[in-house]
Amino acid sequence: MELKASAKAVLYIFLIVMAAMWLFPVLWIVISSFKTNNDLYSFPPRFWPEPMTFEHFTAAVQKGNFGRYFINSTIVTVSSTILLLLINSMAGFALAKYKFRGAAVLLVGFVSTLMIPLEVIMIPIFKVLSFLGLFNSLLALIIPPAATPTGVFLIRQYLLTVPDELLEAARMDGASEWRIYSQIILPICKPILAVLAIFSFMWRWDDFLWPLIGISDPSLYTIQLALSNFIGEFNVDWGSLLAMSVITMIPVLVVFVIFQRQFVSGMVTSGMK
Repeated sequence: MELKASAKAVLYIFLIVMAAMWLFPVLWIVISSFKTNNDLYSFPPRFWPEPMTFEHFTAAVQKGNFGRYFINSTIVTVSSTILLLLINSMAGFALAKYKFRGAAVLLVGFVSTLMIPLEVIMIPIFKVLSFLGLFNSLLALIIPPAATPTGVFLIRQYLLTVPDELLEAARMDGASEWRIYSQIILPICKPILAVLAIFSFMWRWDDFLWPLIGISDPSLYTIQLALSNFIGEFNVDWGSLLAMSVITMIPVLVVFVIFQRQFVSGMVTSGMK
């Protein structure tokens, strides 16, 4: 028993050390955002700010039109996430519960696109958006990531655990396919939808490359593009950059806190299945 208890203690210590190593850079960014410019460039560096100041936050908000960029990122992220959950859940439902010719080939085609990097398809997507007149608009950032092969595959695999007899019983009771989808499938898919919502929010909120290509109007910049404005050709405004980086972490953290209970319960219930 003593050996088992000591092994568990060593495991906990190891996990605590690994968690501290992972959290230290984030904690350093948060604390450094409250330092004065003298503290930021002092050597040797000091961990705790003396004195603590909020000047970088106020300066970055006033100088960088941060509110406009924050609203743009919120519109893009929320809209893309809602579209992703809607389209992926419909596609996953169809591939999991409808029998039609070519379903296996279609699924393989979806999954095979995971091997194609974004850099390969950026030019075709850009040309399609330009042809449709969506270039240099927020729709150019919302529509392309509205359906992902990862989401379709995960929902399809999750729905394979749902018995077909449940859907057949609903059809015998006169339920339409839309009612089956909205009142049976979506409630069942809440755990996997919570997982996709967290991932989609992080992907869209932290995306830099595609907004850099699809947007040229500074008034439509997302928050990640706005952060690049603090990096000049010859100098970097580290104070404002750190302050705005801290603020950009908050929405992702809030989304994770909101969905974490559903996420954990989904992992438990899916394991029980």
